[in-house]
Amino acid sequence: MPSPFPGMNPYLEGYLWSDVHNALASKIRAFLAPQLRPKYVVRLEVYVVEDISLASEIGILYPDVEVLQIRQRRNLNPPHPRANIATTPASLTLPVIQPVEVRIPTVEIRDTANNVLVSCIEILSPVNKREPSLTDYRKKRQRLYNANVHLIEIDLLRRGNRPFNHPRLPNVPYLITLTRSHSGLIDVWPVALQDPLPTIPVPLGAGDPDAVLELQAALNAIYDEAGYDLSIDYTQPPAPPTLSDVDIQWMSTQLRK
Repeated sequence: MPSPFPGMNPYLEGYLWSDVHNALASKIRAFLAPQLRPKYVVRLEVYVVEDISLASEIGILYPDVEVLQIRQRRNLNPPHPRANIATTPASLTLPVIQPVEVRIPTVEIRDTANNVLVSCIEILSPVNKREPSLTDYRKKRQRLYNANVHLIEIDLLRRGNRPFNHPRLPNVPYLITLTRSHSGLIDVWPVALQDPLPTIPVPLGAGDPDAVLELQAALNAIYDEAGYDLSIDYTQPPAPPTLSDVDIQWMSTQLRK
């Protein structure tokens, strides 16, 4: 069963996101590799970050992690010499939230002659859109720019903070950007909930024409292959943040079709 949305499916932004992220990175490689042979190869580089999430995020992304536990009021303290003074039992016990290791795949295009990194495609993760990892990711962006690497950033998550701000950026849920090396410019594809994902250029080395990446076709393919429709309850609202009234009404119409 295909996705009921023409573009990004907001129901994929919850606990399915980790699988979506990995599947989309692999599908992007599959789409690009035939265009790049024999001069370039596409590799998946995986790096690990620790996610120290807010309790609300744990419930969205890591449903198997215990967030809190309510206990009956009881005094677990051993007898005290001053037993006539009663202590107030705690009504709520919170587990210590341990960091969750998150494996983040990145798509890298390298030349086959020298294994030099030419282009990097980052699919933004929730952990990269909030501190402390947001600062580290911004430093990575700068390192790539200084190393003359083209950078494509695919942001298909409504929550969190984007890695760069500009007063002319439109207020849209999703954003695709391309920063060409040495250009000093960022090409921007704003994507509303009602819009299909764009087909974008993928820059290569000097003198070589851009490859082409059909993002919507890649997303559609993994939705079908993974059978995400079997895991999504479309009678429930999607993961936070809450959509606008206009988007909710439009989404309800789409789901009734």
